[in-house]
Amino acid sequence: MAQRGQRGQQTAGKPRLSAEDWADAALTAISEGGLAAVAVEPLAVRLGATKGSFYWHFANRDALIEAALERWAQTETEATITELETEPDPERRLRRLFSKAMAAAAQDPLEVSLLATADDPRVRSALERVTLRRISYVARLFGELGFPEAEARHRGLLAYSTYLGHTQLAHAVPSALPSGDALRHYLETVLHPLLQRD
Repeated sequence: MAQRGQRGQQTAGKPRLSAEDWADAALTAISEGGLAAVAVEPLAVRLGATKGSFYWHFANRDALIEAALERWAQTETEATITELETEPDPERRLRRLFSKAMAAAAQDPLEVSLLATADDPRVRSALERVTLRRISYVARLFGELGFPEAEARHRGLLAYSTYLGHTQLAHAVPSALPSGDALRHYLETVLHPLLQRD
């Protein structure tokens, strides 16, 4: 999972913030208080910047929200896929993805916050794009494991549905989920039937 936070370059002892820094700060705000928490002045204070820095990169709050959602798609989906693709074995890729996604889901409430604001057209559009991309990638892994296309798609959807359920539980009722070795066993129990051939 990508680390969100200030990564601006230093200029005369003061950080020069990038559009990505602002987008990361907006994502942090969304994870803490939903879409309503994205406000320019509090973000500027958090970043130690002026509103002028914001307007250097963005025309308005809507543009920042769009950039933040695009940043989320890039760091939490595309970058993860790129990293996984270094592993040649599709089953190992699938196991790594599952383990990494479940751990990230428990630590970061961002996806739960985004799901809670899915009635906003911008968020809904981003969620749809990211969800379809993720399911497609997982289905591709099942396809590489030899499952026919339709079956691979069903298994990809089931795996993603499991991830979403785990994400919701991790934040709503974390005590319902196992931890430590029991969590590893649970994840293996979830993956085992998905990898089994009829």
